[in-house]
Formats: sequence, structure tokens, C-alpha cells
Amino acid sequence: MATPTKTLNVCGKICPYPDMDTMTTLKKMQKGEVLEVLLDYPLSVERIPRNLKKQGHKLISVEQLSGPNHRMLIEAHGLK
Repeated sequence: MATPTKTLNVCGKICPYPDMDTMTTLKKMQKGEVLEVLLDYPLSVERIPRNLKKQGHKLISVEQLSGPNHRMLIEAHGLK
């Protein structure tokens, strides 16, 4: 499994903030760096992967933790 370069915790936030925070963080990362996103908003678990594809980032994995909590690993494409 990929080792995260940075962790973003958006637990407790609702749309559109988890999505926006994730994309903003990825824009600041270098190509190949891995972002770990911790989230608990179900709609964002569906929306973030779609937005990643549009922006050219790579979704490495989505893991359901306890209850509504999820962990995503995303590889940045690095187009600053």
C-alpha cells in the first residue's frame, strides 16, 4: 500500500467542503505524492472519486473504517 505524503481530515464537514478541501490540497502537491483523506460524509465518498477522475488524479484505494468513516488514498498528478 502507498505511504501517504500528507493527511487531510475532513471528518465532520459536509458538501461541498470535503470535495473542495481535497482538490485544493491536491493542487499544492507534487506529481506522485500521496494524499490520505479521512472523511465521514457519505456523499463525498461518492463524489470525490468522480472529481479525481476529471482532474487527472489517481484514486489508489477507498477503505471503510468504522461506521460512516472512510479513508481514501489519492496520488496527485502534480499539475500546479
